[in-house]
Amino acid sequence: MKAEKPAILLVTGDHRDQVSEEISSRYGRDYDVVVAGGLGEAVAAAQGLVARHAPVALVGVEYSLPDAQGLVTVDCLHALIPTAKRLLLTPWEEWAAAKEPTQQALGAGRLDFSLVIPRGARDEEFHTAITESLSDWGWTTGGPVVDSVRIVADQETSELTVLRDFLDRMGVPSRVYPSDHPAGQEVIAQAVSAGRPVDQPLVAAFDRDPISRPTIGKLGRVMFGDPDALGEGYVADLAIVGAGPAGLAAAVYGASEGLETVVLDSEAIGGQAGTSSMIRNYLGFPRGISGMRLTQRARFQAARFGARFFAARPVTSLDPGVDGEPHTVHLDGHRIRARTVLIASGVSYRRLGVPGIEALVGLGVSYGAAMSAARDCTGLDVCVVGGGNSAGQAALHLSRFARSVSILIRRDSLEETMSAYLIREIEGNPRIVVRPRTEVVDGGGGNRLEWLKLKGPDGEPTKMHVGGLFLLLGAKPCVDWIPDSVTLDERGFVHTGRDVPPQRWGGEVPPAALTTSVPGVFAAGDVRSGSMKRVASASGEGAAVVPLVHTFLDAMAGSPAPAPSA
Repeated sequence: MKAEKPAILLVTGDHRDQVSEEISSRYGRDYDVVVAGGLGEAVAAAQGLVARHAPVALVGVEYSLPDAQGLVTVDCLHALIPTAKRLLLTPWEEWAAAKEPTQQALGAGRLDFSLVIPRGARDEEFHTAITESLSDWGWTTGGPVVDSVRIVADQETSELTVLRDFLDRMGVPSRVYPSDHPAGQEVIAQAVSAGRPVDQPLVAAFDRDPISRPTIGKLGRVMFGDPDALGEGYVADLAIVGAGPAGLAAAVYGASEGLETVVLDSEAIGGQAGTSSMIRNYLGFPRGISGMRLTQRARFQAARFGARFFAARPVTSLDPGVDGEPHTVHLDGHRIRARTVLIASGVSYRRLGVPGIEALVGLGVSYGAAMSAARDCTGLDVCVVGGGNSAGQAALHLSRFARSVSILIRRDSLEETMSAYLIREIEGNPRIVVRPRTEVVDGGGGNRLEWLKLKGPDGEPTKMHVGGLFLLLGAKPCVDWIPDSVTLDERGFVHTGRDVPPQRWGGEVPPAALTTSVPGVFAAGDVRSGSMKRVASASGEGAAVVPLVHTFLDAMAGSPAPAPSA
């Protein structure tokens, strides 16, 4: 049976014809455009869509309606359809009066975005905002219409969860099919024809022969190949270890300025930032952008300039060059030689260490936001452990699916660790509750997580039935691969610039900012001692490394450094 088209629900008053025509003419082919004339009619329409399980991608509400305020209508419809994007449509003549309440609603998380109703033809700014919102809904909620990767699996396993999460973070559309589905049978037949095993999960990716129970490393090789393709005598100008915002920014600026640039990451390209459901405080994106989209665009941008990427390829060690020889970066079965190296490996989430919880990782328990797992939490009660921005973003995203979201923190409040805009949105979200001075002490279930034992302020453990646990606990720097010659602070973060111990300066002046204790090895982003732990600052540091790389390379070649470029 053909899947039902997702709906766009419009609620309009005096501008019904104009709004309906504007949306239907652009989106009527792919979406079922439903138009209501007020709150009562809209609630009835929404209830009908919910009753027949029709997905609703967008709810667009005019600021003034005959029977209710537009913002009140948005709130009522959001209670019925929490996964739909929320748009407030304001006529130009009401813009001045609507400006302040609209800004307050945006700040409180009651709206995803607001737009002025077009007054003429080809209002592309209007449609760009709507298209981006529909794209985000399709990726996070609606699921892909096409699939580049097909996975055959009859049951939920931790292996399947890891694969889905990796593909989601890479921005690769994928679908899971049971073995008795025609698409699943087709993949199995392809594997049999190629003489391949058919153990599940069975993955067919990019028109290659299906792979049985692949690791993310195997998928990474399918997508990006092996470093051997660089050639035996290849020497990079810049090898970047870590593909979060710092590494991606360095890749864009390095490759665009002619440096032979190679980027390596132990997991998906994008780092922890790539798991963020919506980043609203990044410069230049007033409507916000998901971490996956932001880092995917940066990857495409760097690749356009010639940067080479290798995903899911953990670096095992670094041998600093001696007497002008290149540094050597080692990874499983391969090595890459590079004149300079950027340490941008970021941080990993601290493990909880509770045996019952660790046994269910991938089966209701996730370290990080795990966008693919969020969709599996529809109608469940879930917990988020952590008080940073990543935890806040995860809780807000989960609230679109889960019945309730509990944020568990050891502190008294979120004020010391989370941005104010996220706290406002959390406080205004009826599905989210913050539980201070609370920690997880046990958990368990059958085939997946079913319960947690929590210890609250009174010290007495209580049992809570939950369907999902998302752990975003602190930050452990990823430095296991770094040699002892690169100095670290007492918490394991990399020293740079004036923080490098004086006995390792190599002279009477400290190394340049972002330079480590090893010449030609730099550090940027969350892994660096004293960094701000924000996407924007990491991006800035990554970009700032590139002039230092030029200076180092020119000094080695005995030529003057080039003038800085824009």
